Amino acid sequence: MLSALILVCSLASVPDLGACNEHNAVQVVRDPEVFASPVTCFMHGQAYLAETALGQDLGEGEIVKVVCARSRAAAGPQPDGATNTALAR
Repeated sequence: MLSALILVCSLASVPDLGACNEHNAVQVVRDPEVFASPVTCFMHGQAYLAETALGQDLGEGEIVKVVCARSRAAAGPQPDGATNTALAR
């Protein structure tokens, strides 16, 4: 099972989207649901953020990156083998 970690990064501090991670993100949000497929995880992660005030008030210099990784509850701690996608705004 996969869980979605949604990262909001500032292009001013992280100009390379690949370098955006939970340590340098402006905001980090975890979708409470778990998913069976990466596509479902990405879609729900994006939708989850869009429904929040944070997602509706993104600035022009902010980007969103959704990282889908094995759920810790289902698989235990995982190395950095996560799948991710990003949306520039």
